[in-house]
This record gives sequence, C-alpha cells and structure tokens, in this order.
Amino acid sequence: MTTTRTARVALVGDRSAHVRSHTRIPGLLEVLREQHGLALDAYWIPSEEVDEASLAGFDGVWLIPGSPYRSESGALAAVRAAREYRIAFLGTCGGFQHLMLEVARDLAGLAEVVHAESDPDGGPQLIVPLVCSLVGHEGAVRLRRGSLAERIFGVERSVERYHCAYGLDPAYLPALEAHGLRFTGHDDDGAVRVAELEGHPFMLGTLFQPELAGDGSRVHAVIRAFAEAAVAVGAARETSPA
Repeated sequence: MTTTRTARVALVGDRSAHVRSHTRIPGLLEVLREQHGLALDAYWIPSEEVDEASLAGFDGVWLIPGSPYRSESGALAAVRAAREYRIAFLGTCGGFQHLMLEVARDLAGLAEVVHAESDPDGGPQLIVPLVCSLVGHEGAVRLRRGSLAERIFGVERSVERYHCAYGLDPAYLPALEAHGLRFTGHDDDGAVRVAELEGHPFMLGTLFQPELAGDGSRVHAVIRAFAEAAVAVGAARETSPA
C-alpha cells in the first residue's frame, strides 16, 4: 500500500472553466494521490488576491497558465514569495514568463522591462511575441545534461505540448544568467523553453504546459517532481525546531 505524503500548495492564477489546463489540474491532483502517494492540499488563489506573507505558509506555489493575469503584480508576488521563502515553485506557460519577469526586475535590476502581452506600449519588452505562435503545437525540448530538468525527465530530449504565443527575448539571457537563472531546456533552434533558479531547492519554469501531456491519466514528470519537492518542504517544516 502506498504511503500518502501531503503538502499544502497554492495554485496561483485566474481559474476559468474555459482554460483547458485549469480543468486538467484537479484530475492530475487525484492521479498524484492515487498513483504516487503525493497528496497536494491545493488552494486556488486568484492573482489579485495574492499576499506574499500568507504564501510563506505554503509548501509549494504553482503559477498556472492563463496570462495575461488579472493582476500582474500578484503573479510576480507569487514568484517572489516562492523565491524568498525557498518554497517549491513551478511556473508553466504564463508562469514561466512571469518567473523571467520577476528575476529581471527584482534581481537583475531591470525595473523597466515589461511583458508585451500585458503592456504592449510600455518599456523595453522582456517577454515578446514568438516568431511562430506555439498555440496548440507540440515541439522538441532538448535538456542540458546534469540539470535539474534533465534529472526530472531522465532523458535529454522530449516532445512537449504548448499553448503559448510569447517567450523570452534572448537579448536578456546574459543579464538573467548573471543573476542565477539557468536555461536548461531549448527547442531545436536554441530558443529557451525551460529555466531553473540556481541555489533554490526547486524553482522551475517551463514555457510548455506539462499539465496538457497525454490524456490526464498519468502525471507529467515535471508535475510529479514539483509535488515531491513541495512534500519535502512540508516535511522539513515538521522536523525543524519551532
């Protein structure tokens, strides 16, 4: 019999019955519990209701797809809370984009950069329209050997599903790398698809959407790894002195 381990996780984003990834997630949580013994006590938190201090009490934060978020500042606060409180973080699609934006603004000192989708007439664009939209497409992802992502996947190449039209402007890669982001997954043309934050227990972003993999009867390795990391954070809380 599988022993169930529990973690308290915030699902940050503007939940909608019209967003396929949102409708998939509850079923995936059940699969995690039933097949892997990983119980995520999940709370859906709209972007405009994010409070950094309250997120500190969670074991994990998943910044889910669905951008533009109703509150960009709320989405960024969720990233910041996970980074500063060192709790497990997964950002998929829009979550990946806002991981880039938070690191750029708060760590790399690029306070003026914007997301082109939410602020097309604003400052310098960190997140820009993709040359070719990936909405409804699948594509290869090559994973850097020895990275967290490669260890999670167990292979160096995978085919993943997207629903995305925006990505990182590669001109900003050096600045983000200088502040701890490691770009560990790329498509066949070298465009960034996976990022992880160096020195953090588990802070991972994917431009693809692992929640859309397959038919929902199995959990993508990335989601399982996030759940395991959140459980580990929860276990550490229980054993640490008060």
